[in-house]
Amino acid sequence: MDLGLLLRGLVIGFSIAAPVGPIGVLCIRRTLAGGRGYGLASGLGAASADAVYGMVGGFGLTFVSSFLISQEAALRLVGGLFLAYLGLKTFRAHPAANPAQAQASGLPGAYLSTFLLTLTNPLTILSFAAIFAGLGVHRAADGYGAALLLVIGVFLGSAAWWLLLSGGVSLLRGALTPARLRWINRLSGAILLGFGAAALLAI
Repeated sequence: MDLGLLLRGLVIGFSIAAPVGPIGVLCIRRTLAGGRGYGLASGLGAASADAVYGMVGGFGLTFVSSFLISQEAALRLVGGLFLAYLGLKTFRAHPAANPAQAQASGLPGAYLSTFLLTLTNPLTILSFAAIFAGLGVHRAADGYGAALLLVIGVFLGSAAWWLLLSGGVSLLRGALTPARLRWINRLSGAILLGFGAAALLAI
């Protein structure tokens, strides 16, 4: 096993997940509303999508990447509309009296929604391609076994970030009153709406 290649995947996955964009805002809001498990499920959906794009880049599936990039406008439209919907829903949401229990049944939905939302950004694959080239990963990942190890590293690195983020945010839940949560909902909803509008304007 090439531990160096696994470590590179960890670094790539962590660095791509760490910048706080729409998925980060969504994960933070869901952690505050439903607890660490709910936020982590959201983050793991994004990590899984990162692994899919890492697989496309690592295995050199150029026909897949070309198709995704050619459909960028349609994917941006879907992603932008979904972000706008989530933003509006978040803005209007009222804090639940017992949020952890209220949201527990939505764990699969939290995972799937962020998985699909992350996949609607085909430019992510360009980020992976650029990082892979910059680190010489294509030369190092010679063979399917090595490429698979790289993809596993990408997933674990991305998942590590979401674990840290959801765990850190969950520590703040005890200090948040319903009034503060309501304002957090409004702020995060407005941010998500902004991301959605930006995606739609970029078409």
